[in-house]
Amino acid sequence: MARYALSVVVIAILISAPLAAETWKNVPIVDAMCLSKVKDDPDAHTKSCLMSCAASGFGILTSEGDYLKFDEEGNQKAQAALKQTDKKDHLRVTVEGDREGDNLKVKTISMD
Repeated sequence: MARYALSVVVIAILISAPLAAETWKNVPIVDAMCLSKVKDDPDAHTKSCLMSCAASGFGILTSEGDYLKFDEEGNQKAQAALKQTDKKDHLRVTVEGDREGDNLKVKTISMD
């Protein structure tokens, strides 16, 4: 009985423990509107285009080729980071967040 109770406690702790955030380093940032156009060469995507299409939302292209769309807070952080960079293209970021399917709840984002 004690072993069963201990198992229940361990399982409860594991279920309630928050998942560790993941980090993606030096990955292209892309807006959702232009994704299909720039997927083959995201480094050619320009800052002016990203800013023009910001309303569609941002995301990253992972090394596996997946597009992870940012949550609203992540979109705001991405737009702020883009406004501060002098780069015109080859826009890459490091993002820390929680992946939920094809969506990403962004904790931090920084331009590379």
